[in-house]
Amino acid sequence: MVVNPKSFCLKPSESSWGSQDSNTTGTHFLIRTAQTGDLTELAEILADSFHSRTGIGGWAYPILRLGIYEDLRNRLRSPAPHYACLVAVQSVATITGNREELVGTVELALRSPPYWQLGSSQYPYISNLAVKRSHRRRGAAQQLLLSCERTAREWGFSDLYLHVLENNHSAWQLYRQLGYQVRSVDSSLGTWFLGQPKRLFLHKHSTLPAIA
Repeated sequence: MVVNPKSFCLKPSESSWGSQDSNTTGTHFLIRTAQTGDLTELAEILADSFHSRTGIGGWAYPILRLGIYEDLRNRLRSPAPHYACLVAVQSVATITGNREELVGTVELALRSPPYWQLGSSQYPYISNLAVKRSHRRRGAAQQLLLSCERTAREWGFSDLYLHVLENNHSAWQLYRQLGYQVRSVDSSLGTWFLGQPKRLFLHKHSTLPAIA
């Protein structure tokens, strides 16, 4: 079964999107596959990136975080053949020794094209890219995206896709730096009548080698 990337916590192009890394300091992070023991930290990073703690929605924050936790737990427990949840971690020194700190995450899965695009095949789709506030602009998002490319190549795919809002200039700058280009523009009733920003469907043809 192919995971549907349009899950509970997936609205990366309709949120504050916390992964702007267009100006980085070149910090190296370890990128690995997410584990069940990461769920609490992952849920917090995603909730903090995609939902506000203040205002009217602030009261619902714990509920949203729990929903993200359960949604991600289900995907990790029964992963699809072509599904990956990657995390960026760094080593932190403590009194008792070093420990891992999760600083970012991203998901990659095969997505089915719209039903009216007959004959089209599934394609790798990037979603839920988020970086902890204290570690933004250090290169974590860029390294996660490059790891997605290598994973897709390992699956036998050279083309990757994702969405971003047209007014999310920092995210768009990062994607441009990595070679993503606009494939199409998604409009909706909110775009036409409420002045909401359009969603840009981005594409990149990767030339990176697959993960060994």
